[in-house]
Amino acid sequence: MTNFTARLLYVLVASIARMPWSWLMRCGDAMAAAMRRLDVRESRVARRNLQLAYPRMPVDERERLHRAILRGTARQALETLRLWTRPHARNLALIRESHGVDLFDDAVAAGKGLIVAAPHYGNWELLNQWLASKTPISILYRPPESAIGEAFLRIVRADDSGRVTQIRAEGPAVRQLWKLMKAGGVTGILPDQQPKAGDGEFAPFFGVQALTMTLLNRLSERSGATVLFAYCERIGAGPDFALRIEPAPQAIASPDVAEGVAALNAAVEQIARRDPAQYQWTYKRYTLRPPGSGEDNPYRDLETH
Repeated sequence: MTNFTARLLYVLVASIARMPWSWLMRCGDAMAAAMRRLDVRESRVARRNLQLAYPRMPVDERERLHRAILRGTARQALETLRLWTRPHARNLALIRESHGVDLFDDAVAAGKGLIVAAPHYGNWELLNQWLASKTPISILYRPPESAIGEAFLRIVRADDSGRVTQIRAEGPAVRQLWKLMKAGGVTGILPDQQPKAGDGEFAPFFGVQALTMTLLNRLSERSGATVLFAYCERIGAGPDFALRIEPAPQAIASPDVAEGVAALNAAVEQIARRDPAQYQWTYKRYTLRPPGSGEDNPYRDLETH
């Protein structure tokens, strides 16, 4: 029944996504205006994150950025529905610029394992499709709470040639990734999700301590795999993207975990600062606080809003 419902959901999403790009973008702008007017959860979280990350930014400038973030978030949601339900080859034609592809090709050819760190910037679903077009890839993901939602994600993230393996970010995932790296495989990891308490290390992110995954650091340090950052950045006014692949700082693979996670956050922050409106500020990145700091969850008052 779960799979059947997920396929019905896919049909519904596909019918919505058939609208022309210009219509989808206008719908996204209307959604963003409603989100801001109603001050929904995403709006409140984005505003709080901006207060934390840009404390010295003038209030009026922060509000302009807040509007741009909500507009980008709504557009990205509808944009992704279209990418999920169209042939991947047609989607990849939206990538008008490619930078650093030789780094990716060389890392795959070396056969020593490759970790693609893909921050929540631009459109990471289009990036997944590009990666699958180049090589078999295993994508680490955090499953949604809904079984139907997870079944839906497995449908929309699969590719026609079966080159995408989706790995739940749970205990057995670590063993799977070790085997994959030893075999010279490729994995994609979203490096800016808050791990569970005890599964990460605190490091600065936009000047605020954030619990950060140690998996990427330990996996790269112990396996010797190459680490590259990759993202599909929106360019221009239309549905156009630039694919960018960049080398990760060497410190990401440091045997000192604290140094490794600090380098990871600094690299993600550098990408997010390219165009803050394209970063996922609607995510509660700072929920867990350093032990003994006396700091409270900065979103607690929003949860009782």
